[in-house]
Amino acid sequence: MIKKFFSAVAVCAALAMPASAQVEEAGNSFVHEAELNGYIAPEEPEVRAKLDQWQDLKFGVLFHWGLYSIPGICESWQICSEDWITRPKGFTYESYKRWYWELNASFNPVAFNPEQWADIMEDAGMKYMIFTTKHHDGFCMFDSKYTDFSTAHAPLFERNPKRDVAKYVFDAFRQKDFWIGCYFSKPDWHSQWFWNDYYGCAGRGRNYKLDTDEHKQWWENYRQFCKNQLMELTENYGKFDILWLDGGWVKAEDVYLEDVLKKARAGKHPGLISVDRAMKTKWENYQTPERAIPETQLSYPWESCITLSHAWGWDPSAKFKSPAKVVEMLSEITAKGGCLLLGVGPTPQGTIQPEVEAALKPVGEWLRKNGEAIYGTRITPVYTNDDHKVWFTANKDGKTLYAIVPQPCVESGAAPDAKFPATISWKGNAPVGKVINLATGKPVSFKTVGDVTTVNIPVTANGTNGLALKFAIK
Repeated sequence: MIKKFFSAVAVCAALAMPASAQVEEAGNSFVHEAELNGYIAPEEPEVRAKLDQWQDLKFGVLFHWGLYSIPGICESWQICSEDWITRPKGFTYESYKRWYWELNASFNPVAFNPEQWADIMEDAGMKYMIFTTKHHDGFCMFDSKYTDFSTAHAPLFERNPKRDVAKYVFDAFRQKDFWIGCYFSKPDWHSQWFWNDYYGCAGRGRNYKLDTDEHKQWWENYRQFCKNQLMELTENYGKFDILWLDGGWVKAEDVYLEDVLKKARAGKHPGLISVDRAMKTKWENYQTPERAIPETQLSYPWESCITLSHAWGWDPSAKFKSPAKVVEMLSEITAKGGCLLLGVGPTPQGTIQPEVEAALKPVGEWLRKNGEAIYGTRITPVYTNDDHKVWFTANKDGKTLYAIVPQPCVESGAAPDAKFPATISWKGNAPVGKVINLATGKPVSFKTVGDVTTVNIPVTANGTNGLALKFAIK
């Protein structure tokens, strides 16, 4: 059965891709579940201060790694019974779900190397990380005493010294001074208190009604189960900077999030940023458009979470975005006031594949030369030109500006051999004094006529993935 499944993996993964991923390929216009409005700023001074510090980081990585990584399929979703899901032929829903749960017996990432993950992401210029400790399927990447459905109890891996996977991932990135983010799914489809086997699964939510005392007790058991697991993570896995909660069809109140945050912030995690995704509540300290970049500049904290390939987890057929595309996205997101959280899926063996490293290494090289235009910057009123080929960022004093001209790339409609234009123009943001090429430290020639500035692009900028210019304004 598993051999038959692998022959269908590529088709299955594509067909089962969430609608968000399909929309991204059609034009990058999807925003996760809710429009970007209704932001509620946190009341706690420590959280507000930490959010301001987080906005300096700009570039992070989101790791999806779990049972779904073994066959390389869409993370968790194919055990959901909603009508957009497509599974391989030959499976009934229940047989597929049994097959999926039994992947636990195959989990054995003998090459698991979180230090390699951290080395690659540091070299790419990333400053923070989010690790999926549990996705919707309920398989824990940490050693939870409230379930045996975890890496620590996987039959082939339970004697491995690194069986408590999350501990080693978090520690590896702490050694590199990354900010640490803990992803946790509020829904848990493996838990009998959420999806009880007595009933079928009509969708992604709880599969029973609260119409009997027994059912009410099931639900209370589930609420305590989630709270207990969140307490395990916040008490036993070192200091976190971000608690990143997914699965908006379960509310923060349902998992006692306020109690968890109160204790965490008073203890090991002062100022802990809470990201209760797409919920527009006081627990959503920053918003997270998924696989998309907002149309306009935003003044409140936000982050675009976008995959490096087409999938969040590892996929054997993945094609990766070019370094030029990543620099382009990072530049646009930064100019609009956000951070870029780039999705990477480690392999079933527990490593980052060479193709990912090859895609990210040039991004890090670009940032080492031009990162002054990204890190620690803030928005400026004129943040792009008419054709969106220049993105502007500013120092916190607002007097020093940066103009970023991304390398034309195929993913954005350019020809494979496209080069920079000879000149680039914009209105407003008139430079005073010199315009400096950050990568070389040398001035570039320009002229300002009226309110239009035209800059001559150095020929040497081609192939660099982007040109970043620094100048002062009045």
